[in-house]
Amino acid sequence: MHILCSRRRAVTAAGLVALLAGAGCASRPAAFGVALAPTGRLRASINLGNPILANRSPATGEVSGVSVDIARALAAQLGVAIDLVVFDAAGKSVEAVKSGQADIGFFALDPLRSDGIRFTAPYVLIEGAYLVRDASPLTDNAQVDSTGTRVMVGQSSVYDLYLSRTFKAAQIERSPTSPTVIATFIARNADVAAGVKQQLQADAARLGGLRLLPGRFMVIEQAMGLPADRGDAAQAALKAFV
Repeated sequence: MHILCSRRRAVTAAGLVALLAGAGCASRPAAFGVALAPTGRLRASINLGNPILANRSPATGEVSGVSVDIARALAAQLGVAIDLVVFDAAGKSVEAVKSGQADIGFFALDPLRSDGIRFTAPYVLIEGAYLVRDASPLTDNAQVDSTGTRVMVGQSSVYDLYLSRTFKAAQIERSPTSPTVIATFIARNADVAAGVKQQLQADAARLGGLRLLPGRFMVIEQAMGLPADRGDAAQAALKAFV
């Protein structure tokens, strides 16, 4: 996973807030706060479906991660309080922003999400990978799209949207959320699981008997988004922040 800045350098998530604070972003006009947070509080839609970017502590229930850090940094620069609106799947997070229940969100760029949401430039690149059992005959990403191959993805995730457009022969099956992909893949005895490369690597190490196919089948551009009806001032402010 690579976080992008103006010089196209990669930085760690831990250094993200410091980078933003030092990038000349700290003095946004008050009008930006009104445009981005018309209720006086910044409502940030947080998707736990991608645990690389956001997750909830099982011990404390606290939500943390890159998306949360960025949302808090934006609220601080706007001078407003923040409300985290947390969802377990990307589709729910998208709908919250489209419907105006949230002011901003963090989404993988996809043409099907452009209706109702305005996006910034990407701030992070995420690799999508395939996972199979050790005994699987599949050894290459190009072999996955074949007749009789069942591929498990998270419902309405960007992997679901992308593979639904590009597959010619493979059969797509869906788990309720991205974090449940591996459990559903095993329970239904599917042939392939598709998702965030780092998460699949962690699952393979934790469960055993699983392996990733070499390389990646797609690169996801992760961006911030806001409701399309917020107007040009709000979009300009969010783009300037990113």
